[in-house]
Amino acid sequence: MEKATYKKRINIFSGHYGSGKSEISVNTAFLLREKFDDVLIADMDIVNPFFRSADAKTALEKRGIKVIAPMYANTNVDVPVIGPEISVAIRHNTRRVILDIGGDEDGATVLGRFYHEINQSDYDMFFVFNRARPMTINLEETLAYINEIESASRLKISGIINNTHFLEETTVDDVMYGLELSMEITRKTGIPIFATSVMEGLEEQLEGKIDHPVIVLRKNLFLPF
Repeated sequence: MEKATYKKRINIFSGHYGSGKSEISVNTAFLLREKFDDVLIADMDIVNPFFRSADAKTALEKRGIKVIAPMYANTNVDVPVIGPEISVAIRHNTRRVILDIGGDEDGATVLGRFYHEINQSDYDMFFVFNRARPMTINLEETLAYINEIESASRLKISGIINNTHFLEETTVDDVMYGLELSMEITRKTGIPIFATSVMEGLEEQLEGKIDHPVIVLRKNLFLPF
């Protein structure tokens, strides 16, 4: 089974609250660190104070991955503190950068502040799609959500990651249910499916069922309650 390969220097992950974008962002950082010496992950999510990539900050830094996070990212205080470090990271020609952006239009607007600093040929922005979430349960609502992200960030989504799940209760049928709508989104927008992601242990059950790469996730984030 083919595994997903990140080809651009800057990888941006967007998606609705609960889509799993932060988990994918953290897993991507660990994956890229296996190949590159200089990897940085920036938690730009000012929307969701409970489930952020900053929760894995210690583990990331132990692996030599640089972490940028809002001052209050590990608390219940939601203050949009985004420093100039992100500008420096984006402009760094050899550094691999992962941007975990907020789960709504406001979150994408934060990314839009850096629009002029991002080389248009140097990034991929992925829409992490979870059909189990309220705002992405059907085609019409999902397309509207994608349009909001692109408009607010002033960047184009280049790939869809089907991450439909029901936490520990997820089955292959659930994943395929999400893939069905992912394919409709592709047909409507022309945005290709980049990958389907599943938690470790479920990937073998997808063998022969999909024709695109798989992202195998290890659990790195935990809710603080």
